Amino acid sequence: MDFSRIFTGLLLSAKWALNPVAFGVAGFVRDGEGRVLLVRQTYMTGWRLPGGGIGRGEPAEVSLRRELREEVGLTGGQARLFGLYSRKVWWVTHVTALYLIEGAAVDFRPNMEVRAVLWVRPEAPPADAAPATLRRLAELATDAGPSPHW
Repeated sequence: MDFSRIFTGLLLSAKWALNPVAFGVAGFVRDGEGRVLLVRQTYMTGWRLPGGGIGRGEPAEVSLRRELREEVGLTGGQARLFGLYSRKVWWVTHVTALYLIEGAAVDFRPNMEVRAVLWVRPEAPPADAAPATLRRLAELATDAGPSPHW
């Protein structure tokens, strides 16, 4: 029996319990006019970037495409990593990989997670956008690059 593997597994489990990390993805879906897609979720207030959680062992871009297909009917397009962000939610560190997606098609239908979508210019977001969404749109509009915190 390989006790080193068991011991390593126990150590990693203890580390996760003391310092849990959740990993998610979000997307700037940009159309040919330079507008970005925002979503109105059924369970949160304000306009937000579409995205969601990464499944166990799932690559980030695969998760992004799955989430956006489910939420807004996204197909195709080119995705590139825009930034990697972190924030604390209670005792959990939440890491979000934000992608810029261009050349994609969106065939939105209201669903259990998203009730509406809105195309906006990054420099003119809606007043009721979530604070983090406003910060991300400002980064995109000014080419300032990502901050480290969501």
